[in-house]
Amino acid sequence: MSEQQDFNRTVIEEFRANGGRVGGRLADVDLVLVTHTGARTGRKLTTPLGHVVDGDDLVVVAANRGSANHPSWYHNLVANPDVTVEVGAATYPAKAIVATGAERSRLWDKIAALKPFLLDFQEKAGAREIPIVVLRRA
Repeated sequence: MSEQQDFNRTVIEEFRANGGRVGGRLADVDLVLVTHTGARTGRKLTTPLGHVVDGDDLVVVAANRGSANHPSWYHNLVANPDVTVEVGAATYPAKAIVATGAERSRLWDKIAALKPFLLDFQEKAGAREIPIVVLRRA
C-alpha cells in the first residue's frame, strides 16, 4: 500500500468514526468521502476530498496538487458518474457532473476565492485545466 493510500485509509476510518470530522492537518478542511467505481478495475474505491457547498450540491476540484495529470479518482468519476457521498453523518447516492463553460468559470471563481492555493495549483498544472466536479444528490 502506498503512503497516500495508507493516509487516505486512516482519514476514512477517522471520518466514519467521528461523524465526518477528522483531526490533524485536515481538521479545518471540509471533507467528503466519495465512493466511486474504478474505470479499469470495476472495484469500489473511497476517496476523501475537500469540498465546497454550492446550493444543494457539493463541489470537488481535481487539482492533483498541480500535477500535469488528472487524479485517478477523476477518471473514475468520468467513466462511472454514479457515486456514494458521505458528508458529516449523512450518506447518499449522487451523480458526478463535470462542470463546463460558464458553470465551470462561476464555480472556479467561487472556489478560488475560498481556497486561493488552487490558483498556484492551476499555474503548476500548466496547460491542464483543473476539472471541477459537481456532486449532485441522485
